[in-house]
Amino acid sequence: MIKAENLTKSYGSIEALRGVSFEVGAGEIVGLLGPNGAGKSTTIKILTGYIQPDDGSVAIDGLDVLAHPREVQARLGYLSENTPLYPNLSVQSYLKLMADLRGIPEADQKQCLSDAIHATGLVDYRTRRIGQLSKGLRQRVGIAQAILHKPKVIILDEPTIGLDPTQIVEIRRLIKRLAQHSTILFSSHILAEVEAVCDRVIIIMAGKVKADARLDELEATSNTILVLQQPVGEIEQQLAVLPNVQGVEPFQSRDGYPAYRVISSADVSPQVYEAAKAQDWPLRELRREVVTLESIFSQLAA
Repeated sequence: MIKAENLTKSYGSIEALRGVSFEVGAGEIVGLLGPNGAGKSTTIKILTGYIQPDDGSVAIDGLDVLAHPREVQARLGYLSENTPLYPNLSVQSYLKLMADLRGIPEADQKQCLSDAIHATGLVDYRTRRIGQLSKGLRQRVGIAQAILHKPKVIILDEPTIGLDPTQIVEIRRLIKRLAQHSTILFSSHILAEVEAVCDRVIIIMAGKVKADARLDELEATSNTILVLQQPVGEIEQQLAVLPNVQGVEPFQSRDGYPAYRVISSADVSPQVYEAAKAQDWPLRELRREVVTLESIFSQLAA
């Protein structure tokens, strides 16, 4: 549904994008992750047709954005980081205005407004002036305008920024509901938001794609973590001779127990378990190591 190829963009001497390429398939929720200034907003502005790249191409639902901007925007729902809302209009009046601007036929507008208001949980606020709403509710209004025309692709730029924890949870749930019918690209610099909402992550740093993978693939390793009730002599040497083991790193678990990271080229947890059983080690915990998105992000940023 989204295909970007070798996008480059400079603002004077500043290279915002340097050969950015990625694809997003139908029905995916993909996080576009990176620090402030990494190139996320520039990428989104190019995807939505707001600015043109210096080089490269981008297509939405098979249509070239530069060649067919209106057709692309008709398939696209967009929530910018600072959505322009009209504080003196009611929610219903604002969405009616957006429906007119979207060119939605009058005969279809009533149903489109009703569907968007119900989907975003704004039923009880539809006659309230936007200026009287909390920031979380205003974000919902922004999302409602983005889905009025039932787009195939929804692009959300920092949709939870500035919200309190309760509002963030509500927006997360809303995004997951929207993904039942649309492809979603979700931009953020907050790691927890990407982990909570997305299936896949594209990490951009300094205008380049540094990683592109499903979260479960990105975080999985072949290493094994072994935690014991009490220390055991020569355990490192016994673990080191197991097939595919490349190294053993001792450390202390969070609750103070002796622990070992068994570094391996393949999953050796079954062999570690058999060794623990045969040697009667006081086993407390045995699991595959999972690398957090935070540690991956830190390694890429180093």
